[in-house]
Amino acid sequence: MAAAPEFHLPLAPADLLRDSGPGRYTVRDVLLVSELPPALAAFRAASRARGALAVLEHFDCVYSVLHHFRTVGTAVKEDALELMMHVVSHHSNELPAILSDSGLSHADRAAHLNALKMNCYLLTGLMDAFEMETCKNSCLEADPGRKNKKNHAKTLWEEEREPLLRLLTQLLQLDLRQLWGGLAVEEEFVSLMTGSCYRILENPSIGLQRYRVTREAVTHLLAAALVHCDHMFSATLKITQMVQHFEHVAPVFAQAVSLWAKEYGLKSLVGELLREIGQKCPQDLAREASGVKGYATFISELAEQIPALVLANMSVLLPHLDGESYTMRNAILAAMAEVLVQVLKGDQLEKAARGTRDKFLDVLQAHVCDVHSFVRSRVLQLFTRIVQHKALPLTQFQSVVSLAVGRLKDKSVIVVKNAIQLLAAFLSNNPFSSKLSCADLDKPLEKEMQKLKEMRDRCRSTEAPVIAPEEEWEAMLPEIRAAVQQLFEPLQKGEEEVLEVEETVERTVEQITGLLKKLNYKSAARLTQKALCHFQGKEPFIGPGEENEEATILGVLKRLYTGSCPGENSEDPPGDKSSDKIEEVVQEEQTQTELVKQEMLVQYLQDAYNFSVKITEALNLISKMMYENSVSVVQEAIEFFVTVSQFGVPQALLGVRRMLPLIWSKEPGIKEAVLNAYRQLYLSPSEDSERAKAQALVHSLSLIMVDASLGTIQCLEEIISEFVQKDEIKPAVTQLLWERFTEKSPCSPLERRAAVMLLGMMARGKPEIIGSNLDILVTMGLSEKACEDYRLPQEVCNVISKLARNPKPALEKNSAPFRLPQDHMLFGCLSETVSKGFAQPSSHWIPFMESAVTLIYQLAEGAEEICADILHKCSQQALEKLQEADEQKADAEDSPHRVSDGAGSLSTFLLLHLVSLVGQVALQQVAYLEVSVSAELRRRRILKEEKTKKKSDTSTRKQRAQSTGNETTMEEELGLVGATADDTEAELIRSICETELLDGKHLFSAFVPLVLKICNNPGLYSDSALSAAAALTLGKLCMVSSEFCDSHLRLLFTMMEKSTLPGVRSNLIIAAGDLAIRFPNLVEPWTSHLYARLRDPCPSVRQTAGLVMTHLILKDMVKVKGQVSEMAALLIDPEEEIVGVAQNFFGELANKGNAVYNLLPDIISHLSDPNSGIEEESFHTIMRHLFSYITKDKQTESLVEKLCQRFRTARTDRQYRDLSHCLALLPISERGLHKLQDNYDCFADKLQDPAVYNCFQTVLARFRRAGVKPETKALAEELEQKLSASHNRGLDSTEACQDGSQTPMPVPAKRKPIGSSHRQPLSPANTDDDFVTPASRTLRNRKRTQKRPARKKAIITFSSDEENNSEDD
Repeated sequence: MAAAPEFHLPLAPADLLRDSGPGRYTVRDVLLVSELPPALAAFRAASRARGALAVLEHFDCVYSVLHHFRTVGTAVKEDALELMMHVVSHHSNELPAILSDSGLSHADRAAHLNALKMNCYLLTGLMDAFEMETCKNSCLEADPGRKNKKNHAKTLWEEEREPLLRLLTQLLQLDLRQLWGGLAVEEEFVSLMTGSCYRILENPSIGLQRYRVTREAVTHLLAAALVHCDHMFSATLKITQMVQHFEHVAPVFAQAVSLWAKEYGLKSLVGELLREIGQKCPQDLAREASGVKGYATFISELAEQIPALVLANMSVLLPHLDGESYTMRNAILAAMAEVLVQVLKGDQLEKAARGTRDKFLDVLQAHVCDVHSFVRSRVLQLFTRIVQHKALPLTQFQSVVSLAVGRLKDKSVIVVKNAIQLLAAFLSNNPFSSKLSCADLDKPLEKEMQKLKEMRDRCRSTEAPVIAPEEEWEAMLPEIRAAVQQLFEPLQKGEEEVLEVEETVERTVEQITGLLKKLNYKSAARLTQKALCHFQGKEPFIGPGEENEEATILGVLKRLYTGSCPGENSEDPPGDKSSDKIEEVVQEEQTQTELVKQEMLVQYLQDAYNFSVKITEALNLISKMMYENSVSVVQEAIEFFVTVSQFGVPQALLGVRRMLPLIWSKEPGIKEAVLNAYRQLYLSPSEDSERAKAQALVHSLSLIMVDASLGTIQCLEEIISEFVQKDEIKPAVTQLLWERFTEKSPCSPLERRAAVMLLGMMARGKPEIIGSNLDILVTMGLSEKACEDYRLPQEVCNVISKLARNPKPALEKNSAPFRLPQDHMLFGCLSETVSKGFAQPSSHWIPFMESAVTLIYQLAEGAEEICADILHKCSQQALEKLQEADEQKADAEDSPHRVSDGAGSLSTFLLLHLVSLVGQVALQQVAYLEVSVSAELRRRRILKEEKTKKKSDTSTRKQRAQSTGNETTMEEELGLVGATADDTEAELIRSICETELLDGKHLFSAFVPLVLKICNNPGLYSDSALSAAAALTLGKLCMVSSEFCDSHLRLLFTMMEKSTLPGVRSNLIIAAGDLAIRFPNLVEPWTSHLYARLRDPCPSVRQTAGLVMTHLILKDMVKVKGQVSEMAALLIDPEEEIVGVAQNFFGELANKGNAVYNLLPDIISHLSDPNSGIEEESFHTIMRHLFSYITKDKQTESLVEKLCQRFRTARTDRQYRDLSHCLALLPISERGLHKLQDNYDCFADKLQDPAVYNCFQTVLARFRRAGVKPETKALAEELEQKLSASHNRGLDSTEACQDGSQTPMPVPAKRKPIGSSHRQPLSPANTDDDFVTPASRTLRNRKRTQKRPARKKAIITFSSDEENNSEDD
């Protein structure tokens, strides 16, 4: 009988259709689809009879199913899969008995081997086909028509997949080598079995949670192949390939490899895989981003699960740390961090492990400064994890903290964010202290260092006498030898009689030793010589005889001195000496132990102090980041300050205050972060009782308000009102604040004032807090004690004013405003307190008076009568004081504290109080008319109109049908009636201000001459406070009437320019700013004088002018032309606050469309003018800031062209350089480069200047770095050649002109110098002609057209008339 053909596993299914030679199995017939069901039924029947060997006859049947898999029906495919699963399962159960049968014939073994290979081939083929179909269907699931059609097959396969994998695992766990004659299992067979596993893992959805069981089955199947079938080498290659090409399998394989290493002991596979990855070329990995990501994920995940094995093979990965791929660097650094966290942690590490740990930490620290920002940020994240797990040795704390602080200056936002997080982690996990104040740590450190010094000095003093006798002997030996040598010289008379040997050896030894200690070497040597003769042969006087007597004497002396003589020791009591030595040793050990402990304590305190210093340094940097553009960085900075505050760092309070203005941020995330920060810091105290929590909250908030600015208090008010509206502040807090205010709870005046302020802040959220306790506020806050300190009543006035700002009545448009009757006790108390304090000198009276007057006008019915009464009382007191002064004229002339005009004298503070009161009442009267009275007139009119409308409703309906009423109805619908009425009311208010308030009949007219006299006579009224108050009052009076303002503007601006007092100039700038808004046409001719204050020598005046001009320009109340360059000059001011004002101005201006772009030419023109006083370096600083706002390509292109054109009109080398520097600041695009090429002739002759040429080189270099197209690159090279040629031609022409002839340069025309910069003092030589009221614009234009003399050609300045219209985006 012929042998059955042998089945060889094919490389491709089609190989089985071709005849491969004799003895090999070939598919004889591929059945048709219609023939498959009966053929499968026949196979099933045969399998019942012959078992697994039935496949030898029916292989072609199932092969045909595979061949027609795409077209065959689902039932047939499932039937074939179920049949093959049954056959293989049956074979798997039979094989153990077959393999253990020693009498198995060769033919039967070959038959079972063929059957095994055929069955497994068909089963894995069906598995692969189903898996491919499932993957294809998952890609088409987006189509709803296909989804329902394929869903059943997919679900069935997913259910069968896991049992099939278990079946194959069971099969591989058998000793299949017997079928191959005891040799290794055929590699093709192993690849066939594992190939299905790898194919299943290629499915992108295999990582989902619902496929966890499938992943585990695949893992165990591959483990069986690795353990039983020597699949290690193939698995290593396959896994590395799949990880490279299928990113989703990296975590799956990492989990599988860790399982194989832990449960199956396949630890060597970890090394093989990491070695394979480590041998990849770094340059190739840099080009293959997808592959690198897979490798990186695999390494990171593996390190998390089996860090010890990764540590053992870490060396093979280290070369990639120097590679270009930042992803690989991140993965390896993450693996190191995992090893540090999980393995190399704790104090019990061996020396080698500690060395490895320190090396890993050094590598991580080195990569904190990596070239790639993602690596820097990742390393900071890893250090955060290390610190949180307390795996960072204390010795490394300082260096890592220093690196983190350094990264706060990083350009990358994500790096800065992670650096802040790391510092917060350091704080939260620091081993030093819960309080990290430098001041608190400094004193204990000094104390312990002093103690350590004393201990060291003590140890030195005890150790100093303990010098080895041998060492002392060596030091003494030269002198002793000289003394011994003198023994052999003639003796002096009488010397021998003095030295007599004692009777016993012991007494002689003591005598000799005493002589040695007294440094009497000669006598000791002579006595030893006699003793050697007297005690021959007795210890210690034993020697070699007289052959070398000198050496003998020296030897005896040495033994005696060093105590090495046995005879001496034998006589001593042994117990005492040994016990003394033991005590000394024990005491010395204790001293050393204490010294070591003290050194450790000092080192600990030193580390804590250094850590605190670094945290303080970080605070200063992070506090400046609260106003960065990045929301995430701002949020991290806020969170950091919350953490720092919990550790008692004093500087944290500055950061907590600095974050307050962020409550107004437009970013919801930042505003919420500020609220959360204050919620954590103040609303969550650790105390137990509600009362204790309230006290802690009130105390903390009171600390913030100490020395707080008005802006800080407003921000805090916004936060507290938010908390009150959300009911986050408990009633116990309100109760405690009222107790402090009413002095039921003992507190300082400062705390009482803070309590009132906090009540006012809370009243903004809930006005009833104040409204229900108004009487208490008045009686306690405005009592007789108010005169002792006016700051408390001032705050009481501010709190009560919250009632006038209550927004709730505004819900009803026509409801009457909240006002109190004129005879309310509040106004009586206010009037009395103001009048009583008028005649008393107090620096706090004026702020209180201003608050009181404002409150009266806000809340009182008939406020003008109350204030008129106050003015009358105060002026009456002033007149009485003046009469008293007239009666004492003799003292009036000499008093330095009085001002006099000859007729009489009045205390300066009285004049100051009177002038301030007049100004405040005048201003509030105008505000009362313009706001309150106007609103009330409108409200009453609307009510009247509505009442009339209701009455005439019926008649109106009838009239609408008639044509006669059409015009009236049309007017009403268009709102013309209301508009006319509004104009009428406004005209009424205006006429009152213009004609009544300052006329002779009104009370103000009595005080106007006094104010004018003080302003016009600064020499007579020289007090600075009085002058400032009078100037401010003049400005307030100008606000009343346009006629009065027009007639006194010259005086106001003269004082602003010429006054030597900074307070006067600042007040008048503020007043002029308000006047520019109220009467813009009157102030417009004086605008240049406002700009001139930006160059004021006093920083406070410049800052005030900057703030005022910022408001006026942003509100479009003044025109911005070339004079805006004065604002730009503030960008280089020596004062940081003024620079901040300028930066804020241009930042806000940049938000207004193309405003900065339109103003740039004028700014460049004025600042590059030699007469502007701006240094070249300062010009560069200003331009760098301004050009940062030019972000649109169209703006850039337009500026390139305009700047090139300016080269034609520039006349000085400085202007050439400035223009070229501005060009270098622009990010030139391709179209911008074309503009440079088109306008090349404008600047070609200027390229001989090296500075100009270098700027154009910078432009081209930046253009190349941006990445350009080939055709654009050619244009850039052409332009570079032209630049170089023009530059070299200019140099050649310069060399050719060495004979003395020079190219004539255009001489700039003379022009009037512009005013000096702010760095120079104001010139006192201004004449009155400088302050003549400028003519109106119409008159100036008429004069200009009548007579326009021919002008010389001056230095061309930038005119931006053509740029006023904004460029289209």
